[in-house]
Amino acid sequence: MFILARTATYATLFVGLLLIFVPGRILAWSGIIQPAGIGLIESAGIVVCCAGGALALWCVVAFALVGKGTPAPFDPPRKLVVQGPYRYVRNPMYIGAALALCGAAVFYRSIPLVAYVGVFLIVTHVFVVWYEEPALGRLFGDDYRAYRAKVRRWLPLWPGLKSYI
Repeated sequence: MFILARTATYATLFVGLLLIFVPGRILAWSGIIQPAGIGLIESAGIVVCCAGGALALWCVVAFALVGKGTPAPFDPPRKLVVQGPYRYVRNPMYIGAALALCGAAVFYRSIPLVAYVGVFLIVTHVFVVWYEEPALGRLFGDDYRAYRAKVRRWLPLWPGLKSYI
C-alpha cells in the first residue's frame, strides 16, 4: 500500500509541475484564456488530452503494481515493466504526457503550448537516451537489453506491421 502512496505523490508532483503549472504559466504569459464555448476543435483537444492522461495513468499504475516502484528516477521499479502499453513502446508514459499537452494546445489553440510540447519532447528524449536507458541497463541487465531489442523507444511497431523508422 505504501508503494501506491509514493507513486501517487511522485506522479502528482510530475503532473502538477510539467503538465499543469508550466502550461498554465505559458497560457497566462501569452494572454490566452479559456474558450468561450466548446466547439469541435475544443472537443478534439479534450479527447486527445484525456487519452494522453489515461495512457500516462495506466503507466503509473503498472509501475506501482507490476514494477513495485514508481516512475520517479530516484525510486524506480524493482521489476522491469513490460506489460500493458510497455508491450508496444518503451516510453508510453512520456507519450501520454505529450498527448495530454497536445490536447491542451488544441483546446486553447495555443502555439506557445505547441512549442512547449516540442521542448518537452526534446528534453525527454535527451533524458531517456543519456540517463534513463543506461540506468535501466545497469538495473535490469540482460532482461532490459532483450526488451530494448524487441520494443521500440517512441513509435510502436504493431504486430504484422513492418517499419524501418
